[in-house]
Amino acid sequence: MPVFEYVCSECGQPFELLVLYTSRMGEVTCPACHSKEVTKKISNFASKSPGGGSFSFGGSSSSSCDTGNV
Repeated sequence: MPVFEYVCSECGQPFELLVLYTSRMGEVTCPACHSKEVTKKISNFASKSPGGGSFSFGGSSSSSCDTGNV
């Protein structure tokens, strides 16, 4: 069962939602303000690397890390 990430276009609230049927994706509303103006975010995913116990994460090809220090 997929969990999708959304952000509300009205109030800016990010939220996650378990969508059991893809036909109901048009019925998604913001839990904070109940607006139907929501945008589905592109989520990262994880996959197990063969031959090891580590996971690799997809979605971003950048390997830089911004720590906020200048």
